[in-house]
Amino acid sequence: MVSEEQVRASLGDVVIPEVERNLIDLNLVRSIVIKDGRVYITLAATALSPGVQEYVTAGIKAVMKRSQADDVSIEFVEAKPADLNQVKYIIAVMSGKGGVGKSVVTALLATALRRQGHEVGILDADITGSSIPRMFGLKNRPLGSDTGIMPLATQSGISVMSMNLLIPQEESAVIWRAPLLSRAINQFWSDVLWGSLDYLLIDLPPGTADAPLTVLQSIPVTGIVIVSTPQGLVEMIVKKAVNMAQKMEKPILGVVENMSYFYVPELDRRYEIFGKSKATEMVEAAHAPLLAQLPIDPELARLCDDGEIEKYSSPVVDTLGQALAREIEKTRSAK
Repeated sequence: MVSEEQVRASLGDVVIPEVERNLIDLNLVRSIVIKDGRVYITLAATALSPGVQEYVTAGIKAVMKRSQADDVSIEFVEAKPADLNQVKYIIAVMSGKGGVGKSVVTALLATALRRQGHEVGILDADITGSSIPRMFGLKNRPLGSDTGIMPLATQSGISVMSMNLLIPQEESAVIWRAPLLSRAINQFWSDVLWGSLDYLLIDLPPGTADAPLTVLQSIPVTGIVIVSTPQGLVEMIVKKAVNMAQKMEKPILGVVENMSYFYVPELDRRYEIFGKSKATEMVEAAHAPLLAQLPIDPELARLCDDGEIEKYSSPVVDTLGQALAREIEKTRSAK
C-alpha cells in the first residue's frame, strides 16, 4: 500500500505551468488521508482557475498511477493566499534616491540566492516604475482566479510579481494617487500565492513616502538592504532612507554601493567614474556592513536590456548573496 510520504513525493512532481512550482512548494496540499486502500487528497483552490484545477487533477492521477495508487479522490477547498504563504526572510531593497540601481541590485541578489539553491521571490513594489519583469524577460500575464494570483517564474525559477505583468503594455503609465499605490503593494503581499519561500525580496520605489512606509508598516520585513552610489548628492539623500529605517526600527542588513568603479581588464585598473567611493561613510551612517561594491559593467547593462540578467556571471555577485545570508544569520542569532 502506498504511504503518505510516497503520496507527498508524487505530488511534488505536479508542476503548475507558468509558475513552474509544484503543489508542495506552493503549500496547496491541505491533507492526505489513506483509508481502506483509497487515497484522499485535499488541495487549496487558491489562485487556481477551473482549467488549472482540471490540469492539476489530471496530473495528480497520472503521478499516482505511477505510484500504483489508482483509487484517488481529489477535493479542492477555499483558502486565502495569506494562509498558505510561508516566507522565512523578507528583505526590502531601499534607497532615498532614484536611479541608483535598486532594481538591478534586487535582481542580482535574487539570482545569487537562487544559485545557492534557495527558493526566492521578488515583490516589485515600484508600482509606477516597474523594471524587474524586463530584466528577467517576463512578458506573460500571471495565472489566477477570484481567490488569488500566482507570480510568474523566471528561467531559473525565481517567482516575480509586478504591476508591469498586469497592465496591457509595459510602457503603459500607472497614474495613481498614493492610496491606490499602497493598496496595490498590500495586495501583492496578501493576495499573491507565494507558497514556501526562503527569501522574498521587495524592490522599493525611491524616497521615504507612502510606498516604503506601507511596506515597512504592513509587511513583516526581516531587514533592509540600502543601495547607494559614490556621488555626494546621492549619499546625502540615501541617508534619509537610513534614518527612516532606523526610526521604523527595521534592521539594516547591509549597504551595497552600486556603480562603484569601472574596471579595464587590459590595464588591470579601476576608474572611479562617479568620484571617490562613499562606502565607508554609508556604512558608518547605517551601522551596517558593506555587502558589496558593484562595478559599472556594460555586459550587465546589455543582459538587463535583453531580459537575461540571470546569465550575468561575476564573483562579486556571488559574494553579495553570501554576505546577505551571513548578515541575516547574525541578526537571527542576536535576537
